[in-house]
Amino acid sequence: MIRCNYCNDKILTKYKLLDMQNTVRVERAKQNITQGKLAEGIGVSRQTIHAIETGKFSPSVVTALKIAQYFKTYVEEIFKLDKSDLE
Repeated sequence: MIRCNYCNDKILTKYKLLDMQNTVRVERAKQNITQGKLAEGIGVSRQTIHAIETGKFSPSVVTALKIAQYFKTYVEEIFKLDKSDLE
């Protein structure tokens, strides 16, 4: 539950996080790139890359685009929503 900072009213009682699959680890393996090298190349920490790969963190749009550009592909080729989230 989330409350309004001004009036403390309940503003959100239920929400669903979207499940997003990614192939970052696969892309890294194809090009023999470490998490550290990818992280340095796009300006994030190695821990961020690990969290993205394991699904513990969904990247911002900017980070997702940087990852796609790093691998010279489209963001949709690396990040995909589960079909149930598209309904």
